[in-house]
Amino acid sequence: MKPILSLLTILTFVTSQAFAQNESPYKTSFKVDAPIIAAGIGLSYYGLTLMGDKEGMTDAELMALNKNDVNAFDRFSAGYDSESAANLSDIGFYGSFGLPVLMLLNDNVGSKAGQVAVLYVETMAVTGALFTMVNGNVERARPITYSPEADINDKNDGNALNSFYAGHTSATAAASFFAAKIFHDFNPDSRARPYVWAAAAALPATVGYLRLKAGKHFLSDNLLGYGIGAAAGILVPQFHKKSNKRNFTLIPVSGRNFSGAHLTYTF
Repeated sequence: MKPILSLLTILTFVTSQAFAQNESPYKTSFKVDAPIIAAGIGLSYYGLTLMGDKEGMTDAELMALNKNDVNAFDRFSAGYDSESAANLSDIGFYGSFGLPVLMLLNDNVGSKAGQVAVLYVETMAVTGALFTMVNGNVERARPITYSPEADINDKNDGNALNSFYAGHTSATAAASFFAAKIFHDFNPDSRARPYVWAAAAALPATVGYLRLKAGKHFLSDNLLGYGIGAAAGILVPQFHKKSNKRNFTLIPVSGRNFSGAHLTYTF
């Protein structure tokens, strides 16, 4: 996740015109978004220190690992170890960061490049904070630690306890779904929207599969990472949409023994 933290730092410097609102489906506010971004970056850094402070398993602990102790849903992948899959997953991971930038080639999106940059930074800050704080506080041995052929240095390093949940998959999903979301909102009449969404869904799924084959994460780690990343990529822009106020409905409700209100939100 260190590359994500670097990306957030770089993008923060290109948002000087980010809060212009004209002809944009979004509304951004320095008073709201700047603190969220700052908190996200700060928590991401703190979470990285927690991850880095993990101590690896001893040789005795590694010898005691038994794939039969892994839950039935994830057991099939215990012992996976593919270096080529790991290398390919890195390509998809790093490549996904450029997708929102690629969307700037679209005239509608590019005209609000600064505002899109703010939303992108915020999306990745939220994604990074969630991942690093969870991963930094949870120890789960990676599938590779169950492989007798894997390099011992890869198995007894503290990083081998960072299986939960999948950071590559989460970050890739956040970036790709964010790119699809902004294209969707800036181009309401485009026939390309279904294909953009399909590509956004396929890329993190591919990265997740490769992380599974590489022995870096179990299936449940990847599914959770995919879901959290996709949610961040979609919801951060959605919560900034100008039309959002019309999407909230508050209806008073009451009964014989209670009274209150029913709040609904629709996309």
